[in-house]
Amino acid sequence: MKRRSFLAMTAASAARVSGANERLRGAVIGSGGRGRFLTTQFKELGAEMAAVCDIYEPNLQAGLEQASPGAKGYHDYREMLQDDSLDFVIVATPDHWHARMTIDAVEAGKDVYLEKPMAHTIAEGFDIVKATRRTRRVVQIGTQRRSSSLFQAAQRLMPETGEVRLVTSHWLNYQASLRQRELKGKLDWKRWLGPAPKRPLDPVRFFNWYYFWDYSGGLMVGQAAHIVDAINWFMDASFPAAVTCAAAPPQLEGAEVPETTSMAIEYPEGFLAIFTCGYRAMKYNPFHDQLKQFHGNRARLDVGREWYKLYPQSRELELKPSVDVERPGSFGGATIDHIRNFLACVKSREDPNATVEMGLWTTVTLCMAMEALRKGRRVTYDPRKKQMVV
Repeated sequence: MKRRSFLAMTAASAARVSGANERLRGAVIGSGGRGRFLTTQFKELGAEMAAVCDIYEPNLQAGLEQASPGAKGYHDYREMLQDDSLDFVIVATPDHWHARMTIDAVEAGKDVYLEKPMAHTIAEGFDIVKATRRTRRVVQIGTQRRSSSLFQAAQRLMPETGEVRLVTSHWLNYQASLRQRELKGKLDWKRWLGPAPKRPLDPVRFFNWYYFWDYSGGLMVGQAAHIVDAINWFMDASFPAAVTCAAAPPQLEGAEVPETTSMAIEYPEGFLAIFTCGYRAMKYNPFHDQLKQFHGNRARLDVGREWYKLYPQSRELELKPSVDVERPGSFGGATIDHIRNFLACVKSREDPNATVEMGLWTTVTLCMAMEALRKGRRVTYDPRKKQMVV
């Protein structure tokens, strides 16, 4: 895009969102289950979801059903980005497409709500940050805990813990098998692969992309994107110093990425964080499925999905929390609060709660964990070269 055209498009976009009461127009790229859910949430907050893009015809049609009346469907997201009336786009595709689509969107003068993890490689993460800051767009990473009032209140308790040198965390549940589904409509397989290695059409890969290294890092990455981001936030940390990762063999037939993993993250600030992901455990109610424990020398802070407790140091047989907050069923509101924050920032042009820099810190850790697991060794990070060292 020529500089003059880009500047004109940016100015037009800024003019559209300048009115505090003007209805914002958005689009979704990737209208699978998550994309359709986000579409409904954006509509609930008053945004007009005017366009849908997907390369699988059933998803495209389902996305149009959830979008606003008169929404236009697209097969090629680049064509959709040429619509000057759009203020923002949601990127809810497999991980390996996140970087290219986000960069193209900000270059086209669009703000972006980007599902986690931010990128599939460290280099892609840095490219997103560079493009976002150069174009002065608003990009919100979909780590919605940063907009949750419960998590914000828990984070403010961190000074009570004292010196924290160990953080332990887990996410547990059960998955029996990969999805065995048939294609029920037209799929542009070549376009879906995009920057990934070329392979013959494979419905198993398409419907279970989470479990193949070309497109993701499994639930280890999908869930750690939330947990590691929260640890970075609560500990006021950024890039890791080193990462080690171990796993049990995959138990899901046909999967490349194991569902039972544990990563150890060494931080230059002098603490160690452990995240264990286990999807061969029993099924949990979401209230109990995840936990972060910040082990301080004065107190321990436990933070679940919908609760937190502060345990002061005590020699008593029974640990009793000095702060005990439980809000069952509240986590669903975190996503809508995150979207509300994004839409407000689209209008104000301020940074959102989950910036691209925050997304980058987590992306570096996740990419190092994937590399450590696949290579079977500890991986370090060189901040000067902005790359991992195996």
